[in-house]
This record gives sequence, C-alpha cells and structure tokens, in this order.
Amino acid sequence: MNLPQDPMMLYSVVNTKLRDYYSSLEEMCEDMEIAQQELVDKLAAVGFVYDEKLNKFI
Repeated sequence: MNLPQDPMMLYSVVNTKLRDYYSSLEEMCEDMEIAQQELVDKLAAVGFVYDEKLNKFI
C-alpha cells in the first residue's frame, strides 16, 4: 500500500493502522516495508510525534 503524501492524510491513515492492526510503529513499518525514520520525520515536520505508550502520533 502506498501511503498518502499529504501530511494530514498520512497522520490519519497511520494512526488508523496502528489502532486497528499493529501493536507498535516498528511492527507496522516492518510489515509494510516503510522506512520508520522517514515516516517519523514527515509527521514531525508538521508537529506530530509518536507516543509509544499510546501507540499513535499525537
């Protein structure tokens, strides 16, 4: 699956996948073959950070 390039859509899709299918960001990135740091950097650029305890970007 290609992830959206728009940061707000990306935020929504990633959090939905984390909530519904994955117990961690690392697990999701490995399964989807996504570069975790690139994803974190894209979302950080618009103010979102990953909260490991909540398993979502906030």
